[in-house]
Amino acid sequence: MKKKEKSAGRDSFGRNTLQKFARHKVAMISAWFLITEILLIIVLPTAMNLDPYTTHAGNFTARPSAEFLLGTDDVGRDVFARLVYGGRVSLSVGFVSALLSALIGIPLGLLAGYYGGAVRMIIMRVVDVFMSFPAMVIQLVLVTVLGPSASSVMLVIGLLGWTSFARLTYSKVISVKEQEFVEAARACGATSGRQMFQYILPNSLAPLFVQFSFSVASAILQESGLSFLGLGVPVPAASWGNMIYAAQNLSTLVYRPWMWVPAGVILVLTVLSINFIGDGLRDALDPKMKV
Repeated sequence: MKKKEKSAGRDSFGRNTLQKFARHKVAMISAWFLITEILLIIVLPTAMNLDPYTTHAGNFTARPSAEFLLGTDDVGRDVFARLVYGGRVSLSVGFVSALLSALIGIPLGLLAGYYGGAVRMIIMRVVDVFMSFPAMVIQLVLVTVLGPSASSVMLVIGLLGWTSFARLTYSKVISVKEQEFVEAARACGATSGRQMFQYILPNSLAPLFVQFSFSVASAILQESGLSFLGLGVPVPAASWGNMIYAAQNLSTLVYRPWMWVPAGVILVLTVLSINFIGDGLRDALDPKMKV
């Protein structure tokens, strides 16, 4: 009977959350845009036989045409193909980096909030140390040491982005662990591990989902910044950041906008969509918001 009540409660919470998210029109439009974008990035390379690496002799900096939808770059590569493949790289960096940050920050924040004392002091002081350094400078140094590549960018952004997850988890755990259901579990002899992972963490996840969406958007922007500086995803691999890098050339910036404007536009739209989805999740997971 209790299992049925718990299941019904979870179903009701999930249904209410979906209903509240669906009422957030901008978030819904953003979600459909992001889903469509991901599907196109997966399907188009095979469906259209796109090749982002081949140089087409005699078609250097060609304008958009039926053959090359977004023209070609200064070495004759198809800009549309590079835009699609660049989306794979940029989105992968965003999601993998955010996931790595979450996997580091959430357990540390959970331990700091649950045990307090010396554990809290050590973990939160480490957080303060990481947050005291300028992130971009550290990223530039680490990527230079590791060598520019998609994997090194993912690793560096992920390792430096865990502090926001740790702080958020810590603050949420402090409030949740004093709730009556946790005290009841403690009184019944539940171990520390069971209290943390069965009772406290599941009830602390709502704001972490929102933080994850914002971290994905932030990681995409950071990768683009590093690639724009020439220390992100190296050419000939494509990413939206190193496509915008072409705009450093004044003649390209002014006379060949097809080489960088599409990447800039899709980058802005993608980051905005992810941020709007985060806003929608925040409102949907807020118990004070009415259905």
